[in-house]
Amino acid sequence: MSHVTCHMSQTVFSGVQPSGNLHIGNYLGYIKHFVELQHDNEAIFFVADEHAITVPQDPKELRAKTLEVAKLYLACGVDPQKSVVFIQSHIPAHAELAWILNTMTPLGELERMTQFKDKKEAHGVLAGLLNYPTLMAADILLYQSDSVPVGEDQLQHIELTRTLAEKFNNRFGKTFKIPKALINKDAARIMGLDNADKKMSKSAISEYNYISILEKPEDIRRKIKSAVTDSGSEIKYDLENKAAVSNLLTIFSGFSGKTISDLEKEYAGKRYSEFKDDLAELLVDKLGKIQEKYNSLSDEEMAGILKEGAKKAKKIANKTLRKAKKKLGFYLK
Repeated sequence: MSHVTCHMSQTVFSGVQPSGNLHIGNYLGYIKHFVELQHDNEAIFFVADEHAITVPQDPKELRAKTLEVAKLYLACGVDPQKSVVFIQSHIPAHAELAWILNTMTPLGELERMTQFKDKKEAHGVLAGLLNYPTLMAADILLYQSDSVPVGEDQLQHIELTRTLAEKFNNRFGKTFKIPKALINKDAARIMGLDNADKKMSKSAISEYNYISILEKPEDIRRKIKSAVTDSGSEIKYDLENKAAVSNLLTIFSGFSGKTISDLEKEYAGKRYSEFKDDLAELLVDKLGKIQEKYNSLSDEEMAGILKEGAKKAKKIANKTLRKAKKKLGFYLK
């Protein structure tokens, strides 16, 4: 289990895009972590719909997925009484601060972002894809965030956020907190079930790559059964020689709360098939509980929660934005 120790209450801020299917890798890497962090921190979690449109989206699907992600936060245990949950596009301050930061972001910094390099091949270069990290910086800085739970692949973006905050503060006086990345060490990257060399991905072409949080029990069993394993029959953690089994052990550990070494002992001398059956049943059980909660949340109830969340978020964001605009020399009414 991952526990993050914060001696003082900190503002923790993070979000997930409403594109593709949220899967068990997203759950172990982010959402489970959000749930743990909300107990001792000021927690703010958002659905990053403005980020999603940096690549083409189907409007109907985007609307449905946005609500789905917000519901999944709650179904996985994010508590709207303890955390602020909102949708990015409900707070105009995000786009406004992003524009201000864009005027101070060197083009070269954006062009060397790994994610931009990866995506531009597939989608061609639109300005939004290039400016994505500046919007991300605005998201984080608006809430005076201390810590941002992210995956390793987002570290570059957090560095840029820190650079831009320091640049603004140095030029106009202290306005933004300098945030830190919070890497969840326990949630090692969850790799694809069909290929242990590639990360599990919401947009994978093969459905055998991932298990979505809303996956049906029979599909969970089918996908785990067909998940690749390695030669030999030993169930042990060895990233070098047994990447696929190591990945399944990481998933098993993340959902069961047992350590990997406990699982190695438990399955010593047992066959892959037995190990996989047990993992499938564990996932059916754990995801089943999340799905039950998900299905119990009505759209009306969610609309109310998101409206309340936006109200709280707006208050914080607008205060920061006003401060930045004043420092910048904008004439404010």
